[in-house]
Amino acid sequence: MGVRVVVMGVSGSGKSTIGRLVADRLDAAFVDADDLHPAVNVAKMTAGIPLTDADREPWLRAVGRALADGGDAGTIMACSALKRSYRDLIRREAPGTVFAELDGTRELLEERMIRPGHFMPSSLLDSQLATLEPLQPDEAGLRLDIAEPPAELAAAIVDRAVGRVG
Repeated sequence: MGVRVVVMGVSGSGKSTIGRLVADRLDAAFVDADDLHPAVNVAKMTAGIPLTDADREPWLRAVGRALADGGDAGTIMACSALKRSYRDLIRREAPGTVFAELDGTRELLEERMIRPGHFMPSSLLDSQLATLEPLQPDEAGLRLDIAEPPAELAAAIVDRAVGRVG
């Protein structure tokens, strides 16, 4: 079984950027969980409507299956995974998954959310921040400050998170 890492956090935290860097360092597959959302979820988010837990459940199961089905080198997934229950669902599908939580100030997150072609409007940031349940001490993972350079964050994930499952 290859490494299974979810780079998690609210929109604008840099999940995809950091996830790709980690995947490159490990020669592992990178998957953006946004690509696994059913069309109905994307339509809701585009309209500025927060998803319900019922909306998220099939998506989170798909995220877990994609991690579990990763090759020998493993899979690095960019996924919000905002609630403990979401992470637990992913872990049920893909045991051994490590979570790397990207944390930052509201101001920095909002600044980073302004990017062309992304379906998540910055108006949903407050909803995501209200939903976020930070990693707990009994969860395999680490919490990182997004004010640090992306290369340093990726190195920390490889060194600390991957080392725990390797």
